This record gives sequence, structure tokens and C-alpha cells, in this order.
Amino acid sequence: MKLALVGDIGGTNARFALWKNHNLENIQVLATADYACPEDAIKVYLSGVGLKPGSIGSVCLSVAGPVSGDEFRFTNNHWRLSNLAFCKTLEVEKLLLVNDFSAMALGMTCLRPDEYRVVCEGTPEPLRPAVVIGPGTGLGVGTLLDLGGGRFAALPGEGGHVDLPMSSPRETQLWQHIYNEIGHVSAETALSGSGLPRVYRAICAVDGHTPVLDTPESITAAGLAGDPIALEVLEQFCRWLGRVAGNNVLTVGGRGGVYIVGGVVPRFADFFLESGFARCFADKGCMSDYFKGIPVWLVTAPYSGLMGAGVALEQSNPV
Repeated sequence: MKLALVGDIGGTNARFALWKNHNLENIQVLATADYACPEDAIKVYLSGVGLKPGSIGSVCLSVAGPVSGDEFRFTNNHWRLSNLAFCKTLEVEKLLLVNDFSAMALGMTCLRPDEYRVVCEGTPEPLRPAVVIGPGTGLGVGTLLDLGGGRFAALPGEGGHVDLPMSSPRETQLWQHIYNEIGHVSAETALSGSGLPRVYRAICAVDGHTPVLDTPESITAAGLAGDPIALEVLEQFCRWLGRVAGNNVLTVGGRGGVYIVGGVVPRFADFFLESGFARCFADKGCMSDYFKGIPVWLVTAPYSGLMGAGVALEQSNPV
């Protein structure tokens, strides 16, 4: 039986691994800028693990953007891909492309106990949707459906582009400044890596401070060190994430739980667990009681997208 390969391709890095027995092997991370196309990167990966084109039977790639037809253009890098040409070049029998957040959602089905932290205690209701939300370069939102019998489905969407909610006079002030700066204010506008500096500038403008920090890393470090303005940025970020996650739970009936993924929140995980996230998550007026018993987890697994690509590949080849 030929081997299977999975990939999780972002704007800067492409992660590849062999998929064997429901596990990842030989994980490697390659810079997309170093290669003209995904086929070239995969040839280098295969060579590095002692394999040649033709030794891989099937491939599943997690890619950012809507997937349809033979041609795919990557959103955040220069790569393009033709399904037919890819299979011919690498002598692959099957190429499966899946939306990156669909793969991320499916990856939640493979979490080990040491790959997440409990944010809100609760018990997921069987066969109910779960919400997967991830602040990173942008804000991804997806829905994971347990179909029973060990099978799952992931519903991709563009929930990161919903309107940023305003639930207090202070949030309205900050929203107004951001609106004056860029126009339409989506959730992603604040809840992403680039959102941290944007919220920082808004707080400085509203309160009459001169901004001195300009990167997500510097704001996070300053906040954790006790800087009062940066500290408010992190707290407001957590509150807004709670409101947006709660809105998504109400929209899909997400009593299967909520997974917080992405690269931003783990950088201040301890702060996040003590923040106003949980309060704002369930602050829904007459529907607040709906949130009792819904668990929330902060995911720290490093390769959930790769795992989800493996799950998608397995489910596309039912035994």
C-alpha cells in the first residue's frame, strides 16, 4: 500500500508530514518563499525523508480559501496549483484540497489531554455542533459536527468577518475610533495579530496617550509585564473574543463546546484564563442561561491543521 502525505500551507510556511495509522510522521516545515510551487516543496520534502515521486498514493493539503474546480490560487503566498498537473508531476493517484479551517476543525477530533487547557468547565452534548474559533493572522471560525460512528464534518464559514460587537460605552468609544481609521469594523479587525496594535492605538487615542508600542509581540510583552495600557489591550481582546465566540454558539447551537485555536491567545494563556472572556462569552441577556455547562478549551496543539488534513483524507476513503 502506498503512503499518504498531508500538508498545511500558510502564507509563510508549509508544513508536511506522512500520515500513517492515524498519526503524523516526519513533520517538516518549509518556507513557501523558497519554492516556486507546492510541487517543488514536496519534492524536497520527499527527498529529505528518503522517498521519490511515485511513492505517495494520496495527498491532502489544507489551504486558505474556498476550494472548487481544478485550479487553486493560494491566498497569502505566490503559489498556484492545478489538481491534474500536481498529480501528474508527483505521480500521485489522488489530491484532496480542504479549506484550512475545515482541517483545523477536524483536527480537534485528535486532541490529546496535554494539548488543551480548560477555559470553562462543562460537558459537551453528544452530536451537537462545536464552535472552532482562531485568532491568528486573521480570525477563522468554523463549525465541527459529530456525525456519530467516529465520523465528523466541518462547516467552513467567514465568521471572522462579522461585525465587531459593542456591549458597553467603552467598547463603543473604541469601535468609533477604529471605524474612523479604517471604515467597516469586523471582528477580525480587533481579534487577530494585527488587531492588537489597532486596539492599542484606539485606547491611546480615546484616553489621550501617545502610543509607543507598534507590534503584537511588544504589546503582549508589555501587558504581561504590567504596562497598564497594554494590559487593557489584552483584556479588551479577551472580552471581545468572548462576545464573538458566544455569538457563534448562539448562531449554530454550539452546545458541543468551543475550541479556541490559533497562534495569538497561547502567547498569554495564563492571562486569558483569568480574563473577562468567560463572563463576556455568556453575557447574552435573556439567553445567558443557555451557556451553562458549555465547555471551552484553549488548544495548544502545534499541528492541528496537519492532523485535520489526515482525518479528511481518511474520511474521503471509507473502508
